[in-house]
Amino acid sequence: MAEPTPKAPIDTPFPSKADRQREREAKRQAVLLAAVRMFNERGFRETSLDDVAASLGVTKPVLYHYYGNKDQILFACVDAGLAQLRPAAARARALPGTGLDRLKAFLIDYAAINMTDFGRIFVLTRPEALSAESGARLRDFKREIDGNLRELIAGAAADGSAVVGDVKLTAFALAGALNWPARWFQENGEHSAPDVARALVGTLCAGLEPRPGGA
Repeated sequence: MAEPTPKAPIDTPFPSKADRQREREAKRQAVLLAAVRMFNERGFRETSLDDVAASLGVTKPVLYHYYGNKDQILFACVDAGLAQLRPAAARARALPGTGLDRLKAFLIDYAAINMTDFGRIFVLTRPEALSAESGARLRDFKREIDGNLRELIAGAAADGSAVVGDVKLTAFALAGALNWPARWFQENGEHSAPDVARALVGTLCAGLEPRPGGA
């Protein structure tokens, strides 16, 4: 008996599971991007979910399909910022050269990321703006980034490529200076974020470089 001829697959108009997952992720990212831009521009408390929904041309219940409340949306934005900052420290540690070279590389990435949408929200969000649980997690995240910075500063001091009086105070000074562009940088300005980052880091790290004769 002859084998039946296989039938051609049906050309279905219905999306596959993978297609649905990609579409859901694209919509979720659109929600985050719309929200983070409003949070950065207006402030978290001054932005309502109605505002975010209106900017996307959807209703507020659509947002609840992806996130339970505004706090969850804010934390997801902050988490996206951390997801950019965390690899920057790992990249810097893996670089050849001096400890100061590695510190500069991290600081340039750090500053440039802080001028992006999700980097800004990581810098600008205070733990008090979140729920107790999310605020505690944000404090942990900020301590992690601060710890990475201190580790790289200490490494530069240890190999003599930087002169550091106090690691903790140096970390505060560098982070404070490089967090500030999150408030004033304009994407349509005269300089790009990477250019601004390199210029700022060059100026800041010049003060850490050893002077001839140890002066």
